[in-house]
Amino acid sequence: MSDDSRPSPAGTRTAAVIPAAGRGVRLGPGAPKALRALGGTPMLIHAVRAMAASRAVSLVVVVAPPDGAPEVKSLLDAHALPERTDFVVVPGGDSRQESVRLGLDALPPDYDIVLVHDAARPLVPVDTVDAVIEAVREGAPAVVPALPLADTVKEVEPAAAPGEPEPVVATPERSRLRAVQTPQGFERAALVQAHETVTDDVTDDASMIEQLGLRVVVVPGHEEAFKVTRPLDLVLAEAVLARRRLNDGF
Repeated sequence: MSDDSRPSPAGTRTAAVIPAAGRGVRLGPGAPKALRALGGTPMLIHAVRAMAASRAVSLVVVVAPPDGAPEVKSLLDAHALPERTDFVVVPGGDSRQESVRLGLDALPPDYDIVLVHDAARPLVPVDTVDAVIEAVREGAPAVVPALPLADTVKEVEPAAAPGEPEPVVATPERSRLRAVQTPQGFERAALVQAHETVTDDVTDDASMIEQLGLRVVVVPGHEEAFKVTRPLDLVLAEAVLARRRLNDGF
């Protein structure tokens, strides 16, 4: 149970779902991406701790590879996690969308706010998690943390073959664009409806809410909530973690 000093409004218990069933091929061969070590600890454990760091989150559901739930359960049992938070591991599906749905199915009925967080974003600060939850509490069906883009973006006509030049079609106005992160926060009923209704293959859960015609809002993200996808990202994550340990004295 949460020991948040601020009492939660009635009916706003919060759970986090972490889909961690992917292989992470862009990081190269070896263990699934979520189980790669960061500072000597699997990225998944960092991501779980990041969600549990919020005193509003009282349950974390980890969606494991379809045949890897016992391994992931043992992994969680082997690491120190906050005692005030409950942890559940369930087997996932063949796609991220299916894995999130299976995580939703595992939630007890008394959770009305759901966070969906990428296991590959291990270093999201707790202030970002709390900002997402607060915006859902204030009435938004879906909330995404996001950052303004530093680079100009070009829309192109995809090349017929890899490596060929691609014609530019348009240059979107950068001030209106945002790079989306996680955790994304949802009213549970809206997210369940989206997973029951939307069959398109989507890259994030907020896109499903958009297809329902419901309101999605953005709150400020954080530069340390980046996704660890490539080997260079892992180097950056190690540097961020080392700086945190130096600053926090642990």
